[in-house]
Parts: sequence; structure tokens; C-alpha cells
Amino acid sequence: MRIARFSIDGNVAFGAVEGSTAPGAEGELVLDIIKGIPFADFELSGTKVPLSKVRLLPPVLPNKVVAIGRNYAEHAAELGNEVPDAPITFFKPSTSVVGPGDPIAYPSFSQDLHHEAELAVVIGRMCREVPRERVKDVILGYTCANDVTARDVQQREKQWARAKGFDSSCPLGPWIETDLDPSDLTIQCTVNGEQRQLGRTSEMVRSIEDLIVHITEAMTLLPGDVILTGTPAGVGPLNVGDEVAVTIEGIGTLTNKVIKRG
Repeated sequence: MRIARFSIDGNVAFGAVEGSTAPGAEGELVLDIIKGIPFADFELSGTKVPLSKVRLLPPVLPNKVVAIGRNYAEHAAELGNEVPDAPITFFKPSTSVVGPGDPIAYPSFSQDLHHEAELAVVIGRMCREVPRERVKDVILGYTCANDVTARDVQQREKQWARAKGFDSSCPLGPWIETDLDPSDLTIQCTVNGEQRQLGRTSEMVRSIEDLIVHITEAMTLLPGDVILTGTPAGVGPLNVGDEVAVTIEGIGTLTNKVIKRG
């Protein structure tokens, strides 16, 4: 099931996305409004609205985004780094999250903004110290993410909080796919239609199971929390006016435009 979060007539709701996004598919996508929230038992209302009549929002509003650095060997190498002995974890605040179609505001303190296409894991239930065999039980689904990074700031500051946590640095969307095997998916990024990144989730140094076990050894994850699993090689600059799109096989495409910060 594809679960979207959206606004219509000033109201916010969740809905199940119906219809095909495959090239050449006929018919418009529609949303069957969900009774309740997707983090508990819910029913479909049968009330349907065309996707074109709503504004898609970030599919969740996470309490926290836990991100993983250097989880693809070729990406680590392209920036002159070694693959770390243990996962590098950092946070992106909830205020960094924006949705599909929302602008990415180029931060005034940077002159080198980069895209990083990533598979995002959405947590479905409160959990800590999750054993490997229970990891699938705590996952609601998966979505596309862009770990937008002020690369020059990241390189000169020991902490990555400003470089990766500024407002609008965490686009998520377009929706959550709950029925998906994430082990070997194509992940790509285009800028103004030109391909920049192309990789597969099977190239991750550490699997999603590894990451969730590692993270929950230290902290409790809450429903709606998001884990960013790292980016493949090919990261590169973004400029004001660019349109950046992250596409992941089996999920869809997340598109955002870079604007000058007002």
C-alpha cells in the first residue's frame, strides 16, 4: 500500500494512493482517505479524491530523523573518505523536513550545496533494542529522501548539525510504500533532467537490519521517525533554480526546486 499525507480545503489527512504510476498507465491517481492514522489499525473510508486536487505533504512529521553517513563505499571514496568501522550516525531536526514540490532554500552560510539521494525507512511503532529478527516488525514502510548537504560547511565544521540540519534540508516523499523489499532497488538522482546519481540499495555497506539494530541500541525510535540509509556515489552541486528529483524503484519520485533563501 502507498500511504500519502496531504492537505485539502485546509484539512490534513492520510490516504491510500490508488492507480499506477508506471509509464503509459491510464487513469488519474486517487486517494482513498484513511480513517485514523497509519501507525495503528485503520480503515479506508471509501471517500476518494483525485491526487491532482490535493497538496502532498511530507508523508510523516518525524520526531527525529536519524541519518547514516558513508554507507556506500563508492560515495565514501569520492569524497576522500574510508568506510567507517561502525556506522556514522547524525540527526536532521524535524524542522529540516519538507515534502514533494516544496522548495529547498539555499542556505546563506554556504556556497556549495549538494544533493544526496537516499532510501528512507519510516518507523511504524515505538521500539528500542530491536533484535535483528524483529526489525521488519517495526517498519511501516519506505520513502524517498534527499539528504541535502552544505558540503563546504560539513568539511570545515566538526559537527554536521548546520551542514545537514538547516531548514528544508530533508525533503521526503512522495508517499510511503509499505509493501516493498528494500534489499536491491535502483536509486537515482537527476538535476534538471540530467542523471547525477545511479546506484542500488544492495550496494549498502550495512543493511537496514544492521542500521536499526545499531541505532536502537542507543535510543528509542517513535512511530513516524525516519532513518536515512546513506547515498550512492555521484553527489554534486545544486544551484538556485535547479530542479532535483530522487527516484527509487517501487516507490516513486520526489521532486523539489532550489530557491534563494529569503
